Formats: sequence, structure tokens, C-alpha cells
Amino acid sequence: MARLTARFWVDAYLMRLRGADVPAFVVAHGDDTGGAVLVKLNTLDGQARLFQRSFDLMSGDRVWAVLSEGPEADVDEAVTRQRGFDPDLWVIEVEDRQGRHMLDEPGLA
Repeated sequence: MARLTARFWVDAYLMRLRGADVPAFVVAHGDDTGGAVLVKLNTLDGQARLFQRSFDLMSGDRVWAVLSEGPEADVDEAVTRQRGFDPDLWVIEVEDRQGRHMLDEPGLA
């Protein structure tokens, strides 16, 4: 099965967020072709959640799992650690008081 490039996925994700008036921006530009993507959801109240794409071992489906959550500073530290392991990593920050990230919508897993 053909895979989308990381850049294509990021651009499509940002466009979908813009269409819903959810602010988002690229914090770290990873490898255009094969970079992994982290999505940080900042709820603008000092709290945040960090999502990474992984596989559900039971179904084999790709899912977005919470890698870290809590105070924004702690989530930022988790991002820094992950970037230390993988410099080709994309980091997208979504800012939404309602907690909308759209990762659970069809086509984004």
C-alpha cells in the first residue's frame, strides 16, 4: 500500500484545521518524505496533550495515541526529548480552548 509523504499529510491536516477555524502551526519541520509527526494540543489554559501515531496491535489500524499530557511545560519537555531521538520529526501545535484536534476524523489516522 502506498504511503503519503509526511509533508503531504501535514499540509492536508493544517488545511482541515484551517477549514474548522482551529489555529495550528508547524513548530518543527521534519523530513518531507518519511518524518514522523507529533501533534501538540494546547488548550490555552496551561495544559496540553501530545499525540503520536501508532498501530493498534489488536486491529492493525493506525491510531493517534497520547504520548504525554498535563502542564504545557511538561509536554514541551516530552517534545524536546522526542526531537532529541529523532531530528526528522515534525511537530504541529494546535491551539484550541475546546480541545479540538480532529485527529479522530476519517482520513487522518
